[in-house]
Amino acid sequence: MADENCANSLLLGWVKEWWDTARERNTKGAPTYKKAYNSLKSCPLTFQHPSELKVLKGFGDGITSRLTDKLKQYCEENGLPMPKHPKRKRTLELETALAEAGAGQDEQPSPPKRARKARPYVPKLNSGAYALLMALSDPGPSGYMDKTALIAKAQPYSEHSFTVPSMANKSYTAWDSMKTLDDKELVYIRGRPTKKYSLTDEGWEVVKRMKEARNLVDGVGGSAITSGNAIASGSGTSNANRSENVNPNRPDSGVKRESRYTPLDLKPFVSATTTQERPPQPKPRTAISESYVLIDSDDEDFKYDEEDRKPIIRETTNHEYIDLVADGDSVPDESSLPHFVPIRLAPGSFTVELVLDTREVQAKNNRDHIQEELSKLGVRPIMRSLELGDVLWIAKCKQPGWLNRLGAEGDEVVLDYIVERKRLDDLIGSIKDGRFREQKYRLRRSGMKNVIYVIENFNIDQDNRTKYQDAMDTAMASIQVVNGYFLKKTDAIAESIKYLAAVTYMLKEIYESKPLFVIPTNVLTAKNYLPLVKHLREKEPSKGYYISYPAFASLVSKSEMMTLRDVFLKMLMCIRRLSGEKAIEIQKVWKTPYQLVKAFEECGTDENGKKKQRALVASMLSRLVDRRSVDKGLSEKIADVWGFL
Repeated sequence: MADENCANSLLLGWVKEWWDTARERNTKGAPTYKKAYNSLKSCPLTFQHPSELKVLKGFGDGITSRLTDKLKQYCEENGLPMPKHPKRKRTLELETALAEAGAGQDEQPSPPKRARKARPYVPKLNSGAYALLMALSDPGPSGYMDKTALIAKAQPYSEHSFTVPSMANKSYTAWDSMKTLDDKELVYIRGRPTKKYSLTDEGWEVVKRMKEARNLVDGVGGSAITSGNAIASGSGTSNANRSENVNPNRPDSGVKRESRYTPLDLKPFVSATTTQERPPQPKPRTAISESYVLIDSDDEDFKYDEEDRKPIIRETTNHEYIDLVADGDSVPDESSLPHFVPIRLAPGSFTVELVLDTREVQAKNNRDHIQEELSKLGVRPIMRSLELGDVLWIAKCKQPGWLNRLGAEGDEVVLDYIVERKRLDDLIGSIKDGRFREQKYRLRRSGMKNVIYVIENFNIDQDNRTKYQDAMDTAMASIQVVNGYFLKKTDAIAESIKYLAAVTYMLKEIYESKPLFVIPTNVLTAKNYLPLVKHLREKEPSKGYYISYPAFASLVSKSEMMTLRDVFLKMLMCIRRLSGEKAIEIQKVWKTPYQLVKAFEECGTDENGKKKQRALVASMLSRLVDRRSVDKGLSEKIADVWGFL
């Protein structure tokens, strides 16, 4: 029951009843009824009509209307007159009386909230603001720097470019962080038209906090390395458990051992021993199967001067290798495969290098961005026009002419890793024009064991994204499920570059410590290459066999490995709506283009013959009911191209 001493005990009892019911049912209205109950209970004024309660805290139109209905029912049941609705004057009197009584709230007014202390500003690691502050902390004897000198000194600290936008259709660069620093009064800017930059007192305080955070992370990094425990990835799987996915063929892959490398998750804070002349380069994170790749930051091979940063450019034309590997005879069974003595490359006699296609650029007006960023990460790419893929890795012999003396051309051996990089807009374009299917087909025919698709996010307009989203999702699922290739998604070109550098360091660790076995080129033909590679992998799965780069370029050239059947299928798929599945079914009926043309010729060229030509393919494939079937419309299109209409 409600408190009998309350001036409005009848109304209070009803509010208390509703509050109890709301609490029992655990409804959202319970706090509202509680507030109204406490407010009415503490009020010393007597109210004549429920609508007068609106002057109290917690009472609104909902509760007062419900109380009015309840009071009306009570009056009817007890033969009492219903109070009249109050006038505006009565409401003003109640408000005045309530103010004088100091009532209206059931609780003491809450103390004023303490002012929230602003968190000290510390820029994100490897951001543009972070890089600018680090560069300005060593301005030189003059005490200030111009924009050109500042960008040159800040770039090694940032993961984004100060001159090239991160996205092709955006204008934002890391230099735009200067506005943030200026707004926060961390940088003092003077001079016109040539501006000079220096740190304010607040800027020096931020740099001090950055260096304290850097020293803290350096200490954590040391303990992590000593313990030998790898940092878990986002999925919660430890690095030790993931090592077998990275390199299953490695002899000691199942042995847990302490690594001398630094986990890449510890990002590149400047170490206490690093000099200002050469700040540490950002180290890439993530490799195949999302494992943490390991890099030795103290390794002499990782240190390089400005000359070492320049990419190795070797333009290689296709005609050099086009006739290197003969077409050869077909291989009916394993007994027809050639027997050979492999060429053995001992550990230490070669280095693993990344080969980048010269046509792989960020934008038309910035063709050198990718190789320059790779060089900053310690990877000197070899620039070359690749026959297949955008990136691959080779084992380059240290002694020139070594392979030539042993039965293989050149001084490079192709490893079993190849990358096809696609931005979302390029993926849509390749799906529309058929390049996507052709590239996957050629990658399968290349014999590469590890094919990696890097799908790079790109800002495309919403209409195109909505229109082709299902096609993109299907294509990416097909890459993984149907073809069994590895798919890596990145948010920007900077992340793709870091990923390529990470894979390079991983492959160096895998391959440079073990011998390589090379198949002599003279035993290879376009017909026996794939059966031979498949046989060797099944026979000796722990022992990899590779071929020279010239032999690989010859085999994967767009025309070298294509049989008459391949050409016929490609010719058929040039017809709109004619998929690969349909083309294969047509080729099963007519083995060669000549047979298909002959079949149309036999139908005749009169009106009745033209009718037969239009229905020829559909009638021959009428037994098929799934996506391999050819309908009447498509059959007519085929007749328009191949027939005599």
